[in-house]
Amino acid sequence: MDIQHTEASDDRPSRRGFLSLAAATGAAAALGLPAFTASAAPLRPTASPLLSAADAARNQLWWRTPGSADSMIQQGLPVGNGRLGALAGNDPAGELLMISDATLWTGGANDTLQDDGQFPYGRADFGSLTLLARLTVEMDGHDLGAADGYRRTLDLAQGLVTASYRLAGTTYQRQIFASHPDDAIVLHFSQQGGGTHTGTIRLAGTHGETTTASGAGPCVSFGASFANGLKYGAAVTARSSTGKVAVDGASISFSGCEDLTVVVSGGTDYAPDAAAGFRDPALDPERLARTKALAAAAHSADTLLHTHVADFRALSGRLDIDLGTSSPAQRALDTWERLQARYRDDVPDPELEAAYLRFGRYLMISGSRGSLPMGLQGPWLDGNDPDWMGDYHTDINIQMNYWMADRAGLSDCFDAFADYCLAQLPSWTDITRRLFNTSTNRYRNSSGRIAGWTVAISTNPYGGGGWWWHPAGNAWLCQSLFEHYEYTQDRAYLEKILPLLEGAVEFWEARLLTTTVTDASGAEREVLIADSDWSPEQGPLDAKGITYAQELVWNLFGNYHTATEVLGRDSAHRAAVDALRERLYLPVVSPKTGWLEEWMSPDNLGETTHRHLSPLIGLFPGDRIRPDDSTPKDILDGATALLTARGMNSYGWSNAWRSLCWARLKDADRAYQLVVTNLKPWAGDGNGTALNLFDIYQVEPGRGIFQIDANFGTPAAIVEMLLYSRPGHVELLPALPDAWAASGSVSGVGVRGGFVADVRWRGGRVTEATFRSVGGRSTTVVAGGRTRHISLMPGESTTLRNL
Repeated sequence: MDIQHTEASDDRPSRRGFLSLAAATGAAAALGLPAFTASAAPLRPTASPLLSAADAARNQLWWRTPGSADSMIQQGLPVGNGRLGALAGNDPAGELLMISDATLWTGGANDTLQDDGQFPYGRADFGSLTLLARLTVEMDGHDLGAADGYRRTLDLAQGLVTASYRLAGTTYQRQIFASHPDDAIVLHFSQQGGGTHTGTIRLAGTHGETTTASGAGPCVSFGASFANGLKYGAAVTARSSTGKVAVDGASISFSGCEDLTVVVSGGTDYAPDAAAGFRDPALDPERLARTKALAAAAHSADTLLHTHVADFRALSGRLDIDLGTSSPAQRALDTWERLQARYRDDVPDPELEAAYLRFGRYLMISGSRGSLPMGLQGPWLDGNDPDWMGDYHTDINIQMNYWMADRAGLSDCFDAFADYCLAQLPSWTDITRRLFNTSTNRYRNSSGRIAGWTVAISTNPYGGGGWWWHPAGNAWLCQSLFEHYEYTQDRAYLEKILPLLEGAVEFWEARLLTTTVTDASGAEREVLIADSDWSPEQGPLDAKGITYAQELVWNLFGNYHTATEVLGRDSAHRAAVDALRERLYLPVVSPKTGWLEEWMSPDNLGETTHRHLSPLIGLFPGDRIRPDDSTPKDILDGATALLTARGMNSYGWSNAWRSLCWARLKDADRAYQLVVTNLKPWAGDGNGTALNLFDIYQVEPGRGIFQIDANFGTPAAIVEMLLYSRPGHVELLPALPDAWAASGSVSGVGVRGGFVADVRWRGGRVTEATFRSVGGRSTTVVAGGRTRHISLMPGESTTLRNL
């Protein structure tokens, strides 16, 4: 085909580009993340926020055994305050916490390309997320073998890990939580029956640090720095109203304590400021860790608990879900036994399936507040060598991590993702303009022009890229960022992300090529296509006009139109971008395969059952392709045929994406089956759900790794089966499976266009739906073949019945 270059800006940054970059830099400086900084004392609740025992039990997962210290990533229970994360083992004789900080990264800008024009991708250059510390609390005489009635729970509504057991006539209990308000992890040990706790607390770094005692209180700490200059530190202290607590060398000893409270804090001097090298030079992390640990420990255990629970429930309580009632026999099983029974017996367990969504929300609240966003493992590690560095993969994984947030009532947790992109924008722009058009980069712009910004497949917290360039990654990041606006209708947020949209648009103005295609009637027409790219992660390495890029750019240009129109900005440029959008090539169906084409070719140039659904991005997360009269039948059929050919059994994240696509096509059976497939218990091979509900990804025989995206993508699919929305249109129960049809409800679901919905159903039909406006004005509601139009002012609500 004859390919020409479109008109675009030259190598000099445009005035718009300079303004965008300046605005982004100012926004990043004002972000205020991450949270490891001196802060005012938190507000303390004046009444107990704790749930009743019955309400708490409804939201708990539980197990009959502690986690093995050798299998913490599959068996440790996660806690987190949005920045700090920890896995808890809960062995009576030795509590183990493996503690991470979302900002504890090696590496750097990584802005020296390899000979092939791509980025290095190693722990020394690109960098890696690493483990901050190991905390152990050794309990003398508390051997598991001597204990009776052991039980540990994960309270998804209140953010608590609890373990209890009986020993020598005493019932012992420990509670562990990661407090966002106090910026610390708290362990409280108590008993009923006259027993006491005696033992040792040890805090150890994981990079060869030396732990020492501090001068203030019973506190030990360590501090150090990486080769990249990042400073970090951690500290632990303890207190008891009885018995004795004292520093013993580099550890803390305790004896005869009826109760014991242990508080640990830590962090780094990372700052979201590219101009300052992503560091806060005034911060001493070890000193701050000691200050925070001692300040929290000055309060009673009940005060710390109530402060944490009040904060956690303010988010967890926004959504509730009931997918039906499980049997008494299912309820009698612990969580691991239930997973095994669900797979073995193939009998629906609706309460377990609802709990999986609650668990995803628990992880989101625990892993994405006031700091960096969650990468491939979130802030939960069991060592310093996470696969793929624990990074931010921009060709599906970080996007999938945040599909659930707005849908499941956790819009606040999306901020970490948006703030990260804004903080990185100056570096991404600089690296793109300096390096993207390197002569050896197979993805460089053929026009020789460069503007705006893009990213690599992998990104780190220092503005650096890793692995290969990912030209369309900017458009996909912007799609996720803009969709958050569709849910919230927050103009201030839209203003904040506009520089990201502008820069991505500028990049594509310089990148698109003109070519001639022949349509089905034999007529020729000129279209715009993306320059050389790779359809993640398969097929030719340098194909032009790949469906993945075409769909994302089409969506980017449309979102830019909406953003500038809403904000009253740059109408002339909006019109120019609209004109480009009208000329974009959009995929057709292959006459050979009957599938939607992936490479602007009738041939299947990759793996039929490949894990990625890149050519179906217009079906989900986009919605250009949908099962209604707006989509030509051949395109819808071609997309359905391609999705069918991809198969029903892949990695957890891939199954989640497949489920979301089938939900969009209103195929409840397939969407539900993929959710069930992801609940398959992982027992050392294949893909599935570990004992602690983390999704495990089989990378080679005998070795599986934790990858968190399925833990968010699968709950997103559950919500999408119950409610589909786009601005101006809502459909209730579009893919409700038989397993949940008898009766159920969901409340607090986000609706694109600026609403929140509560829905009840019975016998597969909606009985009641309430919509509350969070900024939206009007929308059409479809249920059971009936259509209603609602109009609301922000803050108002309305209820529809017997739809």
